[in-house]
Amino acid sequence: MISKFKPLLVSASLLAFAASPSLSAAADKAGCGGETACEIEQGQYFIHLPESLPADKPLGAIFYLHGHRGKAVNAIRNKGFQRMANDLGVAFVAVQGVEGTWSFPTAPRNLRDESTFFDTVLADLTDRFGVDTDRTMLSGFSSGGFMTWYLACEKADRFGGYAPIAGAFWEPLPLECPSEPPYLFHVHGTADTVVPLAGRWLGGGKWKQGDVFESFAIWRRQNGLADTAPKSFSEGGLKCDRWQPEKGLLELCLHDGGHSVEAKWIKRAWNELGSMKGWKTKG
Repeated sequence: MISKFKPLLVSASLLAFAASPSLSAAADKAGCGGETACEIEQGQYFIHLPESLPADKPLGAIFYLHGHRGKAVNAIRNKGFQRMANDLGVAFVAVQGVEGTWSFPTAPRNLRDESTFFDTVLADLTDRFGVDTDRTMLSGFSSGGFMTWYLACEKADRFGGYAPIAGAFWEPLPLECPSEPPYLFHVHGTADTVVPLAGRWLGGGKWKQGDVFESFAIWRRQNGLADTAPKSFSEGGLKCDRWQPEKGLLELCLHDGGHSVEAKWIKRAWNELGSMKGWKTKG
């Protein structure tokens, strides 16, 4: 789908979200927000603005990619995601996949150049809302998690950090990533049967989800960490292993549940990322 920008009416819900004058002005000028999509070339995204933001603080953004055949507007409607954005004082940006899918390199269908598209999303957010592209984090669930891994692999510094949930690379896994290591915070359920940690075959054996541990091994090998023991710890129901390259971070956190996503995992990743990069966070 290729769409050109059309002026749209600002939804009443967006005006309620943007309590500060600067954010209200940005919303008025943007012509989209809340459940009204921001239309750009090749697609659309939805944005929830935080209720308030100090005048001297740049606007950061958490991006969220839905699962297979999902709808970004449903993420925008999610009260847990809204509270997270308000608590942190960041924009919450839900991006829509073409026909509910993501076109990563090994996907069954490739309907869009996602690399170019996400560059366009970032540029549009800067123009419309003044988002500071240095203060961003990309998260995605399931199929959105697959896309998150591939974007991190291709160009780690496109976003400040990455927080994929229940989704890594697909077979055949890349031999290496052309990018420096990202700040990557991965969460996965040990009882997940939709996207198991070891991956699974789909489409009658045509495609295979990759193994999460092997996906991490790619980053570890190319950064001299293949034989390095991780720092292990438990936090908030998660059991985590963390490897520290010279730049970036690789973290795998497991919970004992199934195929699920929780705002608190994304919020934790943002706070960890902010601490490492010297950002001030609200909550």
